Amino acid sequence: MKQLIISARRIFAVGLLAAIAMSVPALAYSIQDKNKPAQPSADEQKALSKVQNAPTLAAKLEAAKEYMKKYSKGVERFKLAQYMVAEVAKSTDAATQISSSETLMTIFNDPKETLLISGILIDGYVKATRGEDAFRVGATHLEKAPGDVAILTQLSIFGIEQAKRGNANFVQQSQTYGAKAIELIEADKMPENFEAATWTEYKTRWLPQLYQSLGIVSYMMKNTDDAQAKLEKAASLNPNDPFTYAILGTLANDEYQKYAQQYKNLMAGPVKDEALKRAHTKMDAVIDYFAHAVGLAEGNTAYQALHDQLMEDLKTYYQARKGSLDGLQELINKYKKQ
Repeated sequence: MKQLIISARRIFAVGLLAAIAMSVPALAYSIQDKNKPAQPSADEQKALSKVQNAPTLAAKLEAAKEYMKKYSKGVERFKLAQYMVAEVAKSTDAATQISSSETLMTIFNDPKETLLISGILIDGYVKATRGEDAFRVGATHLEKAPGDVAILTQLSIFGIEQAKRGNANFVQQSQTYGAKAIELIEADKMPENFEAATWTEYKTRWLPQLYQSLGIVSYMMKNTDDAQAKLEKAASLNPNDPFTYAILGTLANDEYQKYAQQYKNLMAGPVKDEALKRAHTKMDAVIDYFAHAVGLAEGNTAYQALHDQLMEDLKTYYQARKGSLDGLQELINKYKKQ
């Protein structure tokens, strides 16, 4: 059987931070909020409007610099920082997001502001696959905001994706951050910048992926019991992800190969017969997991390569166990997403 390739299929093209729909109020709304105890002066209002009406991100950054030179104690300073972070987050180019975030750091230096900016800077580093920078800034960020579940999740999954590609530099931090993110999500610790609906969507999307990612890294580190437990948890939380069942099948296949080798090395007799039963039980588990994965992947172009590789192995095992391929498609159909 071919070794299953654990591909880095999670794409951060839009960034995890952007995906959670940060609750950053629009600058215009904050200016017009009649309930604010202090309102900007007419001149400050003009400076704010200049930022908002600037045609490009670069122009907005320059206008924000001008605002801070004149109104570093302005009543809308923090709202302006929020607005600029939201504008930077719209960038689809990682280099622009990074350079703009770094510029923002020179404009806004209040701890609350830098915490906002470091979040979007980390997101840019992740998009650019700059792991050292992402984890360096991430460590500082999490010292100040240890409950930032979005950053914990993003760095954990990113670090594990890097490990899949052969870069194990961030495995330990990724495991620590992932475990903390799971703890916060399962304790329902909704961050202040989330709305209830966003938080529900976030938990549903990312909790199973955290378990899956941590399960994969446990598998890579030969901690099979922990990998099995975490992957089974991921499957229970998201039963429609074929990749989870593919890895569970790979775990079962490792066990099968071990039992099959034991069987070959034994003399004929009851002990050898028992070893054969164990091997068959594990082969049946491999068949079921791979059929589950193939069923879920069938017709989904994103999983075509996974489907084709598993199908080849599934046919081989099913034929060996059943004597023919009769009934295989029915087994696969049983696991197709309804």
